[in-house]
Amino acid sequence: MSTLQGIKVVEATTMITGPLAGMLLADLGADVVKLENPNGGDPFRTFRGKDHSPHFLSYNRNKKSLALDIRSEQGKDVLLNLIRRADVFIENFRPGVMDRLGVGRAVLMKENPRLVYCAITGFGSTGPYKDRPAYDAVAQALAGTSSLFFHGDPVITGPSLSDNLTGMYACYGILAALVERGRTGRGRAVDVSMIEATMAFMPDPFLAHTMLGLPAEPLMRARASQSYALRCSDGKLVSIHMSSQEKFWLAMLETFAVQKLADDPRFSSRAGRVDNYLELAQELQKAAATAPRDHWLKRLEANDVPHAPVNSLPEVMADPQVRHLGSFHEMHHPDRGTYQAIRRPVYFDGSRDDQPLDLPPSLNADGERILRDLGYDDAAIDNWRSHNDKLISGAGK
Repeated sequence: MSTLQGIKVVEATTMITGPLAGMLLADLGADVVKLENPNGGDPFRTFRGKDHSPHFLSYNRNKKSLALDIRSEQGKDVLLNLIRRADVFIENFRPGVMDRLGVGRAVLMKENPRLVYCAITGFGSTGPYKDRPAYDAVAQALAGTSSLFFHGDPVITGPSLSDNLTGMYACYGILAALVERGRTGRGRAVDVSMIEATMAFMPDPFLAHTMLGLPAEPLMRARASQSYALRCSDGKLVSIHMSSQEKFWLAMLETFAVQKLADDPRFSSRAGRVDNYLELAQELQKAAATAPRDHWLKRLEANDVPHAPVNSLPEVMADPQVRHLGSFHEMHHPDRGTYQAIRRPVYFDGSRDDQPLDLPPSLNADGERILRDLGYDDAAIDNWRSHNDKLISGAGK
């Protein structure tokens, strides 16, 4: 039995933040109904010009899809019926949108006092930025994360961070509210913003700057943690992270046969190695460049130095430890073919066999069944279909 089996979630979200929160709950066994615009659904569906894009597949497994225009009176009626039976509602509209539609949190929580209502925003529900549009790069920039990545000529690189962190914190808040509801019987309004989620993910650079006066710059963490990326003679990279333990520093000296650096006054203490980080990096790079990566990986392992190859994505999937863990699960989509989904990283009692692994739904795949389960008759369902068809044909003109 999955841990959240029996929990019903209604999700009115798009892109990443809300869909990820919903999928995390679905991966724990919750029954998630995704409400989508009848005209195309979640924009991530066609992110690369074709339905069921890799981006949509990544954040929407284990859900049901209902095409619903919540601006219409019938759409509002269906939403309220869903809410009366739901445990959780998730939305990631800009602040005030749900209220303008007539189905804001006060309305929904009055219909169901046990409801956990989660609102995800870019900058919070109040304040001077509340009405601004927000995406991942915007949140990373405002929260200070980008300033710790940009080095030299600034370029936006790497995966989405703010989006994913916000979805995870939203799930965290929802789960806490569900636990509390088990004690009190009452729901909660949960608010999560992208800017605060991103800042909360990296508290240490803020404290290092404010308490110790350290400059907040891209090498801030690497210096303190004594982390290095070294290019070997075959052009491949290896990463090492010595942290604060003297034994790892001595083991690294042995690995690269640079014991003479222990007597260098710039590097003889940890404080010196932090202050002279770039100079030490140059010395280690000289040593690493004398042999291929496989040579150094064997020596690093033999000397118990915290290390790893800097894997490409294909190398990650072929890595022996990753394969041992069974981190990827092969999914078979009727239109997009076979793809690899990353399984839930959380185990219960040593297993994750309780994780459902259903394909993300086609747009409106479950619409009629959901309406019938809510008690709507044939006439109401025909009206719903007709309204959706009009929206689609009208948008195409």
